[in-house]
Amino acid sequence: MNFLRGVMGGPSAGPQPSGADTIQKLCDRVASSTLLDDRRDAVRALKSLSKKYRLEVGIQAMEHLIHVLQTDRSDSEIIGYALDTLYNVISNDLEEEEQEENSTKQVDDLGSQFTEIFIKQQENVTLLLTLVEEFDFHVRWPGVKLLTSLLKQQGPQVQQIILVSPMGVSRLMDLLADSREVIRNDGVLLLQQLTKSNAAIQKIVAFENAFERLLDIITEEGNSDGGIVVEDCLLLLQNLLKNNNSNQNFFKEGSYIQRMKPWFEVGDDNCGWSAQKVTNLHLMLQLVRVLVSPTNPPGATSSCQKAMFHCGLLQQLCTILMATGVPADILTETINTVSEVIRGCQTNQDYFASVNAPSNPPRPAIVVLLMSMVNERQPFVLRCAVLYCFQCFLYKNQKGQGEIVSTLLPSTIDGNSVSAGQLLCGGLFSTDSLSNWCAAVALAHALQENATLKEQLLRVQLATSIGNPPVSLLQQCTNILSQGSKVQTRVGLLMLLCTWLSNCSIAVTHFLHNPANVPFLTGQIAENLGEEEQLVQGLCALLLGISIYYNDNSLENYRKEKLKQLIEKRIGRENFIEKLGFISKHELYSRAAQKPQPSFSSPDHMMFDHEFTKLVKELEGVISKAIYKSSEEDKKEEEVKKTLEQHDNIVTHYKKVIREQDQELEELKQRVNTLTSQNEQLQATVTQQVSQIQQHKDQYNLLKVQLGKDTQHHNSHGDTLQMNGIQTEEVSKLKEELEEWKNKHELLQGQLKEKDSVIEKLNSSQLEMGTTEQSSQTSKFGGLEHNNELQKELEMLRSQIQLQSAEISKLQMENQKLQVMNTAADPMLGDSGATAATSSELEGRLEQEIKELKSEVKALSEEKESLKQQLDSSSSTVAILQDEKSKLQREVAESKKEQDDLLVLLADQDQKISALKIKLKDLGVPVEDEDDTESGDQGDEDEDGDEEEQD
Repeated sequence: MNFLRGVMGGPSAGPQPSGADTIQKLCDRVASSTLLDDRRDAVRALKSLSKKYRLEVGIQAMEHLIHVLQTDRSDSEIIGYALDTLYNVISNDLEEEEQEENSTKQVDDLGSQFTEIFIKQQENVTLLLTLVEEFDFHVRWPGVKLLTSLLKQQGPQVQQIILVSPMGVSRLMDLLADSREVIRNDGVLLLQQLTKSNAAIQKIVAFENAFERLLDIITEEGNSDGGIVVEDCLLLLQNLLKNNNSNQNFFKEGSYIQRMKPWFEVGDDNCGWSAQKVTNLHLMLQLVRVLVSPTNPPGATSSCQKAMFHCGLLQQLCTILMATGVPADILTETINTVSEVIRGCQTNQDYFASVNAPSNPPRPAIVVLLMSMVNERQPFVLRCAVLYCFQCFLYKNQKGQGEIVSTLLPSTIDGNSVSAGQLLCGGLFSTDSLSNWCAAVALAHALQENATLKEQLLRVQLATSIGNPPVSLLQQCTNILSQGSKVQTRVGLLMLLCTWLSNCSIAVTHFLHNPANVPFLTGQIAENLGEEEQLVQGLCALLLGISIYYNDNSLENYRKEKLKQLIEKRIGRENFIEKLGFISKHELYSRAAQKPQPSFSSPDHMMFDHEFTKLVKELEGVISKAIYKSSEEDKKEEEVKKTLEQHDNIVTHYKKVIREQDQELEELKQRVNTLTSQNEQLQATVTQQVSQIQQHKDQYNLLKVQLGKDTQHHNSHGDTLQMNGIQTEEVSKLKEELEEWKNKHELLQGQLKEKDSVIEKLNSSQLEMGTTEQSSQTSKFGGLEHNNELQKELEMLRSQIQLQSAEISKLQMENQKLQVMNTAADPMLGDSGATAATSSELEGRLEQEIKELKSEVKALSEEKESLKQQLDSSSSTVAILQDEKSKLQREVAESKKEQDDLLVLLADQDQKISALKIKLKDLGVPVEDEDDTESGDQGDEDEDGDEEEQD
């Protein structure tokens, strides 16, 4: 307030007395009037005076206006007037217009000071946030403008108040959803000021779905063809994403990168680009670069690069790159954007190498860009952008480096087309110093951290003029150095040679093999030249130091120790170290070390490359130490190097082992994933089986009710029926029956053996029959008796065999029935049986069984296997019985055959007996007819019996 009193008292800033009196009266009316209409009129009058009498209204009326905002919130009109008045007092926009009209008038920064007064009470900002929530246009819009002005004047302080206010940021985010474009657009401007340099607010705004809303607005406004609203949205997006890794990751994870592709879909007709379209597209390209900036964490940059390739954004940028009619500044920024999208990403670099320009014949995009880089008529910024693109293409890209160097080798040179290597050599030896520098730096990047290519580049031969023998590229570079060309050219060539010779002993040997090189370097270092030449002296010292540090002592005249002695005699160690330090102390060196992109205000400042500054930082210290080392220390260092090489070999071996283990781990992970999917499928199968089991339970209950009426069937089979119709008790009964039949079979075999013995006895008795009549007659009666016994036994065997056949056929039918039932039950349940205890438990606890079905399925599966084994054994037993039956049938047939033979023998015996009787009668021996009759009757009966058996 003291400041305000002083300003009021000043003669230059004081208002007219009538105006001051009027403002005082109006303030009194606002403070004391009880009628709302009177207060409203007074605030309206203050609003009209606030532009002309800004200082007086701010001093006298601010407190009253804030009181109106607090007490008269029910009247939107007076609230709107009060907000407009405060905006006129605090905003500097009108004051800036006045300054343009009258530049001699000195005006203090009243807006910042009035803002400080307003935000001194944090409740005022909180009140303003509450008013911004009002939907009334006359309240919301001036509230948004006032809050934006406060943020412009005192941004950090107002940001902190909003940040600690409950739901402060969320209230402001609702402005983007307002259907009134004026409020929505001013809301974007408000959020621009709110998110400046405040990571906490940026995160809150991003997680309040700001990306989705802003991208929707850009799409609605026509993308790059839109107006200034698109520009404001892009600026807000840059605020949210720049240097904010959390928001960048959220932007990528939300698949918002894919929504950026339509921004760059420019039509074939590229003429007539409006200034607004150029501005919009420029901001869009900058937004892409924010996501893939080299200063971002490598992991985040890599993931964004991959996403841009997969969604086609890189392809779209390359289309713009090769298009015609694109404005120069857009083309330059597109080249820079493509550079950072491909930098360090092998997939994107490979794609960029395959891009061809739409020419006849088609040329690679890299060749077309290099043609622009070495063309001195192209704009300077465009040439810098092409160099940056080439550097990014080769960054950590050994494949691309090899392709570039291969275009220089004799075996791959194509005389019919221009290659990248030819363009670089042409630029390296042209008369334009900027082309020399750019080509040297580009070629140095092709050799960066690649010892193999450094050795291959030694094979490059150049034809300098007709009739002269070709010289090597290395020799030609040193020749140009010695000719005293421009400083920029010599700096570029020295950077190339330093990069080429570093960490490559063979290249050092080739360099030292030319006897003019070392004297030239020592002469350059030893001279006392001006400031412009000090940079060249420092680089010559660096090159000579590299020749010492990476020297393998293969040349006797240029061994490490001799080169050190040469420096000591002609230059002096201290002077050499001082000249070496000129590089890092140079201002242009510090600028180049800040970021990878070449950024120079003019071509004269184009001296150092970013990657080269890293090399200088790495080698400066070790070269200084190497200069002061003795020969013994060099030997020790060589031993240490050998040890380190061995260690590196071991590390490489273990890296290989680790890589193999990683591959095995990946394979195991894939197997785990496969097993997991199989497990899920099995779980689904189990669930399906559980439902099937439940359905079968219901079917079982229905069958049990239907079969309950049949008591006999229920008694015989009800206890044994399970879910699959098979029970263990029935199988045990079958086993018992099979055992009985086995016993019967064994008895039959015994009986057959007895019959065999009887038949053998009969045969032996028949052989002894013809000795005497009495013995013959006795044999006759004995044979008849045995014959009767055999007839009876055959009848018994026949009946038993028939019974056995019936029983076997019955068993076969039952076995077939069991197999059919097992087959019908197996696909439904995947199980074949359960124990009687499980059956009773299932019948008693059907409702509780759902929770135990998984364990029961396992038990049922085991029981299924056991029952299958039992069924297989029963089937095998039936087969054995069938085999035994067939054996019995064969034995019976054999016994029948033997009986037939026996009957034939008996018939012969009867004939012999009849003949003997006739002889006895002829001899007069009396023969009883009764015996004859009985024997005849007996014979008839035997014949009848044989006929019956044959039938």
